[in-house]
Amino acid sequence: MPHIRHFVRYLQENKLNKKPIYFLGLMTLFWAIYEGTVAFLTPLVISAHGFSATMMGIIIGTSAIAGALFDFIVCRIFKDTNYRKIFFIMFACCLIYPFILFKANSFVLFVAAMALWGIYYDLKNIGNFDYIGRFTKKEEHASSFGLIQVFLSLGFLVAPIMVGALIADGLNWKPFALAWIFLVIAFAFLGILIFFTRKEIQIQAEDRKKHVRTIWSEVLIWGKLGKILFPVLLLTFFLNLIDAFFWTIGPLFAESLKDVHELAGFFMTAYSLPALLVGWFVGYFTRRFGKKRTASLTLLIGSLILCLIYFAHTPIMIMLTIFCASSFISMSWPAINGAYADYISETEKYEKEIAGLEDFYTNIGYAIGPMSAGFLADRVGHNGTFTFLGVCGIILAFYLFLHSKKHININTELKK
Repeated sequence: MPHIRHFVRYLQENKLNKKPIYFLGLMTLFWAIYEGTVAFLTPLVISAHGFSATMMGIIIGTSAIAGALFDFIVCRIFKDTNYRKIFFIMFACCLIYPFILFKANSFVLFVAAMALWGIYYDLKNIGNFDYIGRFTKKEEHASSFGLIQVFLSLGFLVAPIMVGALIADGLNWKPFALAWIFLVIAFAFLGILIFFTRKEIQIQAEDRKKHVRTIWSEVLIWGKLGKILFPVLLLTFFLNLIDAFFWTIGPLFAESLKDVHELAGFFMTAYSLPALLVGWFVGYFTRRFGKKRTASLTLLIGSLILCLIYFAHTPIMIMLTIFCASSFISMSWPAINGAYADYISETEKYEKEIAGLEDFYTNIGYAIGPMSAGFLADRVGHNGTFTFLGVCGIILAFYLFLHSKKHININTELKK
């Protein structure tokens, strides 16, 4: 109940009540249940066809490579479109993906499915940015994205629990059918969203035509901004690498523990749940320590706890370790995203470049993460894989403490 009261007060303070943004949130919720379902099933399906963990990681990693390539050409594909067309294409891809995944029986077909996966995930992000940019005021952007993130986290929390129960007797068509049902519900909320926004006034639509640059000038700006923001981008890369590790190896780890304890199916829940809880008070730490320092400090503590999984030998201890580690690591995400929001508000003309760099490093994390997770799982086991991840997190956290500037003024740095 305290969380519910806090949530209601949060909405009232940010003036998000009685707005169509809720329909986007509800669409996101049911889409996230669909996405969480197929994300949980994907490594299990690939492994069931005889692929090693290393090959499975390589296959899953191609989804992010496809997403990165799509990022590069997307601005030329969607020059004069809006969220409706983007979401329609996304839902079409989502409808096809489970069918290809379920029927795939070769490396080539699995890679084709992964490419589709990476593309529709990028389309989801583009659609969200387009809708919020068109139909919400600038001062409500952060609150709107925060609201969407709550619905997204809730969907990813629910999905593994349901899938774990459905595949208790083996991997079959039932979880795929469930995924399609939630996808249809999500599409229905998209229809409602379109209906209620048909007369809404679009905001800042003309701003999108400003700051048109050539490809070469974009490359130069990306290079300069990438150098200035490298510590922040490096943290973004690693946080997404962690997420990729869990969604690649986590379902396999959970399945391996089911024979030992009936609660082992909640492994992914132990990882996902903290994201819903820590967001309520992360602002206290960022105000006290700063956004980048909070992100680095929570990564350090979470990584130290994650290393302890090597000594956890029972499912309950493993899940408790994961929950505690995730509780701290989950605070790094909103803290570092807040830093990006600061940079964008300070240098609005580089908004697309900063967002593009963040998305590019996100895709790199999701490309390298599954590949390295699968490789390590084959050689040091599941516990050893997460321990190695924790050690890398500790090293990175110390690097960030030593090399991150307390304040980064992009305009000043670009003039040097």
